[in-house]
Amino acid sequence: MSDIEVTVLSTPENYKTILRSKNHEVIADESKEDGGGDLGPSPHEYLLLSLGACTDITVRMYAQRKKMDLKEVIVELNLTKWTDHTEIERTVILTGNLSEQERERLLQVANACPVHKTLTHPIQIETKLG
Repeated sequence: MSDIEVTVLSTPENYKTILRSKNHEVIADESKEDGGGDLGPSPHEYLLLSLGACTDITVRMYAQRKKMDLKEVIVELNLTKWTDHTEIERTVILTGNLSEQERERLLQVANACPVHKTLTHPIQIETKLG
């Protein structure tokens, strides 16, 4: 079991929100079209950014351990919300002197990143008043 704790604080500016994690602070907001000030990524954009960052880090860690000639990883993500489900399309672009077998293995590794596992396994959310 692993615990991760963050704090989210509202601000007087319409939808601007302060996100705190350990020693870090970032801003989330909604687009101007949705009534926000567009001062930071939206919550759904953070979800995609989290998956993309985890994919990048996991692939690079694996490639380093296996001494693969991986030069760069680019992860492009798109989220589409339907009435009955949500789809995330992820494209992993690998640059380097990699064999087809290494590229396929790195794709498998991308699908095993911790955030991917979290999003594809059952999630229970308990909400309570503090």
